[in-house]
Amino acid sequence: MAMRPLVVLALAVALAGVALGGGAAEGAGECGRSSPDRMALRMAPCISAADEPDSAPSSSCCSAVHTIGKSPSCLCAVMLSGTAKMAGIKPEVAITIPKRCNMADRPVGYKCG
Repeated sequence: MAMRPLVVLALAVALAGVALGGGAAEGAGECGRSSPDRMALRMAPCISAADEPDSAPSSSCCSAVHTIGKSPSCLCAVMLSGTAKMAGIKPEVAITIPKRCNMADRPVGYKCG
């Protein structure tokens, strides 16, 4: 897709803005000391899996999901973050990635937002 490089570029620019602007308040939030927008960078390998609900996520995507998914509230915050929205991520598709990654310890019935 010709649009893919633009989405990745938009994601990189947004994350750079968060990093330079200090995006997170002091203290711990859903993702500890990192903001959900900053954590979204770790989900970059999942961009194609977030577009296609029937695609198999890459191993690097599943690795990121397993790491971030240790905190379901953080995973939800990342999927609903401004960075994810700017990248065109559909939360209703992104939320299916933990299941497609065979994440056995994912919270059953957990709903984001």
